[in-house]
Amino acid sequence: MLDVSRSEGRIYLLTLAIAKVIEQESLDVGVFGSADGAAWDAKPVAAFPQKFYREEVPLLLDLTARPEVKFLRAHWEVARWGRGAETPMFEFSVTLREIPREILAEAAGRVRAQ
Repeated sequence: MLDVSRSEGRIYLLTLAIAKVIEQESLDVGVFGSADGAAWDAKPVAAFPQKFYREEVPLLLDLTARPEVKFLRAHWEVARWGRGAETPMFEFSVTLREIPREILAEAAGRVRAQ
């Protein structure tokens, strides 16, 4: 669980980094929000596409329209099929980095200039 209540911009870059995986399995990762850290939304505020391979996947999370969200947590599910051991195995991490307002303003300026 991560406290984002003191965040200024409320726009984040999430990164799913899958370091190790075995064949014939899938990984689903969602990020859920909460106002109090105890009761969590039924649906994720962001979700990565289902993954099967080692890779790094960025995802933009904009919470500007969700001021009540003060806490975030990642939830994952794995599935395995086919031959070999039935136990799935993924080594992965999810990181969150706030995008500074200056970068957002610069990007918005570039879009308007085009």
